[in-house]
Amino acid sequence: MLMSADTSDAAQSAAVDQAITSRRSVRAYLPTPVPRETIEEILAVASRAPSGTNTQPWKVHVLTGAALQRLSARICAVYDDPAQRSQHTEEYAYYPTEWRSPYGDRRRKVGWDLYSLLGIAKTDKARMHAQHARNYSFFDAPVGLIFTIDRVMQQGSWLDYGMFLQSVMVAARARGLDTCPQAAFTQFHRLISDELQLPAEEMVVCGMALGHADPKAIENTLVTEREPVAGFARFLE
Repeated sequence: MLMSADTSDAAQSAAVDQAITSRRSVRAYLPTPVPRETIEEILAVASRAPSGTNTQPWKVHVLTGAALQRLSARICAVYDDPAQRSQHTEEYAYYPTEWRSPYGDRRRKVGWDLYSLLGIAKTDKARMHAQHARNYSFFDAPVGLIFTIDRVMQQGSWLDYGMFLQSVMVAARARGLDTCPQAAFTQFHRLISDELQLPAEEMVVCGMALGHADPKAIENTLVTEREPVAGFARFLE
């Protein structure tokens, strides 16, 4: 049976909406490998993201197997040593230096919602430290992505980069995969640059875990809240 144009359009809209709205930050993965062909498909789709004058400022470093393990081990060793960790700082400010409502409120809520699921008390600094350290193993995902940008690019290109990152995550969802974008890697940009032998003109933007979500992991039941449209949009006529 042939579908009408209206039915086909509705099905396409539903598929796109599902890929977007089902995206979430997954923090526990199965060891199931992701074929290189699938990763290449995701990146090819994402490369259609818009960018000012078609500059396409994104660069992606795909880590699997031994390469992923080497980077994770190096970062974790430094992260677990306070003296070494203090020598590593972010190259750019991802978060504000002063938190105001409602942003700080939302940040605290998602943090405590996650820790509550994991049974981590507010005073349990050791378990908090261990949970944060899981960022650097890409939450056990089989694929780790490190995103970089040329230092000559300006703020507009960073906006373009955000659209590319979103496209990566949505294309992954369309293939039944999950992701977690990770700003945590920015603290260790010098170590990452050394391990990946990045040229001096490349700057680390963020990392991202990619793989199949572990359906048994309690942390993967976390669904963050979103402000309703009426809370952030004005309609002027």
